[in-house]
Amino acid sequence: DGRHVHLLAEGRLVNLSAAEGHPASVMDMSFANQALGSEYMLNTAKELQPRVYTLPAELDKEIARLKLHAMGIRIDALTPEQDKYLNSWESGT
Repeated sequence: DGRHVHLLAEGRLVNLSAAEGHPASVMDMSFANQALGSEYMLNTAKELQPRVYTLPAELDKEIARLKLHAMGIRIDALTPEQDKYLNSWESGT
């Protein structure tokens, strides 16, 4: 009937960056995780074994801090009393 299908990016995740798959506010966090995770792997390559790793918590927190800073949002620091309470629980309580 003369119709054609044009396949972009071999049908792979093109909707994530070229359409309305995810908003930019989500994608920038994903790209930051990928970029800083790649940098982490490059800097620690000699120490890493061939397996799947979780992004280190401190790196994840830094990405969140940078995002909040870019949005003009500040996180309060815990008071000594709050910190004591937060760290005082025991398993099962």
